[in-house]
Amino acid sequence: MPCRRKKAKSSLEMDEVGMKILKAMAEMKAPAGCGEIAKRAGIPTLTLKVTGKLRPFLNKGLVERPEKGEYITSEAGLKLIK
Repeated sequence: MPCRRKKAKSSLEMDEVGMKILKAMAEMKAPAGCGEIAKRAGIPTLTLKVTGKLRPFLNKGLVERPEKGEYITSEAGLKLIK
């Protein structure tokens, strides 16, 4: 029997951890790595959790990756948290 896939969240729907990450990134003035973002967001330094949240954000255009391993909030991400 095949596994059921979870329904995808809409592009504007976001959980509490995701919102913490975006808000923390918006406060940062320069691109940052997952460890630094986790500390700023108050998430235990489980960078995998941050990395897992950032992938869909990249796909939706909410964050940008100017350099490998560093992320910054995009204009669309800033609009979403305001």
